[in-house]
Amino acid sequence: MESARLIARLTRLVRDVGRAEELAQDALVAALETWPESGVPDNPGAWLMAAAKHRAIDELRRNKRLERKHEELGHALDLERELSVPDLDAAIDDDLGDDLLRLVFISCHPVLSMEARVALTLRLLGGLTTEEIARAFLVSEPTVAQRIVRAKRTLAEAQVPFEVPRGEDLGARLSSVLGVIYLIFNEGYSATAGDDWVRPALCEDALRLGRILATLAPNEPEVHGLVALMEIQASRLRARTGPKGEPILLLDQNRGLWDQVLIRRGLAGLERAEALGGARGPYALQAALAACHARARTAGETDWARIVALYGTLAELSPSPIVELNRAVAVAMAGGPAAGLALVDALRAEPSLEGYHLLPSVRGDLLQKLGRLDEARAEFERAASLTRNAREQRLLRERAAACQRVS
Repeated sequence: MESARLIARLTRLVRDVGRAEELAQDALVAALETWPESGVPDNPGAWLMAAAKHRAIDELRRNKRLERKHEELGHALDLERELSVPDLDAAIDDDLGDDLLRLVFISCHPVLSMEARVALTLRLLGGLTTEEIARAFLVSEPTVAQRIVRAKRTLAEAQVPFEVPRGEDLGARLSSVLGVIYLIFNEGYSATAGDDWVRPALCEDALRLGRILATLAPNEPEVHGLVALMEIQASRLRARTGPKGEPILLLDQNRGLWDQVLIRRGLAGLERAEALGGARGPYALQAALAACHARARTAGETDWARIVALYGTLAELSPSPIVELNRAVAVAMAGGPAAGLALVDALRAEPSLEGYHLLPSVRGDLLQKLGRLDEARAEFERAASLTRNAREQRLLRERAAACQRVS
């Protein structure tokens, strides 16, 4: 829970994201060694930050270059002064007062490739493992690990400043930042691995960063589009799991549990995006899709024809096999499972979807609706073998078993 904040603050202090992550990990290890005997402190975050800063100061003092570099000496003294502040959480750096936001922008610096920007930010801010990031990208785990290591080295060598860009630089880097924030949100909304179906803390982090961006760039329609999308999606979090944490799919959810405050905020954000001329932006379009569900009082009232049309527009602007898979689901709801299955079958040869568990999951659902139960069972079993999320595996295996019982 404290990892991202620790890394963000330490990056500001040591000016090296790789070293900041190591210092944060050292502090977490120290906590594991100390807290079982001393007990968890009242302010765990402040304790961890103090431990990490003490280690940073010790390293600076041990460094032989300290005597020759006045800048590093001043740096150590700055750290010591900060340690003397009684409330370590009270310091505010500037009008934004958000080290996490700075960490997003440094992780998305143009000196890095787009893939490296996203992977590094998910690692540092989202706290995701390389395995989880790899599954989000549909690439291999060693590839992601290499991207992260190289990204840290590149940032250190380029001496990238730890700051939020302004003016034209802000607009140039905004797109990659939005993509990173949304991937963090998605990992919280539907966890790729582990024992939990959702990880609400990640959704909250992404929403918080998105809202700050909306104040920083109030005239950027896609910022409002992304925030609107996340607000509406987050409104369903309480309804997405049952009493024991089991997954509940969209059409089966109790819509009375949907957070109406978040829905209203999301719809208002969508209106702002559209008023700024961003109705055809990718995030605004996805927010409009989410709004179709939010406005439907029951699953049966969903405007599937409009959803199909919106996915068609999204596919034109941002072609993607995953967008096409989602469009196939909407087509099945609007025109019947056979129509949707034809579109899904056309995607089976897509290389990037080879290990994507939702492809056989969707296909199994459509086959089940068409009464082709043996084929549906095989697809659900394949989907279960591909996902690393324990809750999702259990759901898919239950659906496979249901097909076998009926047949």
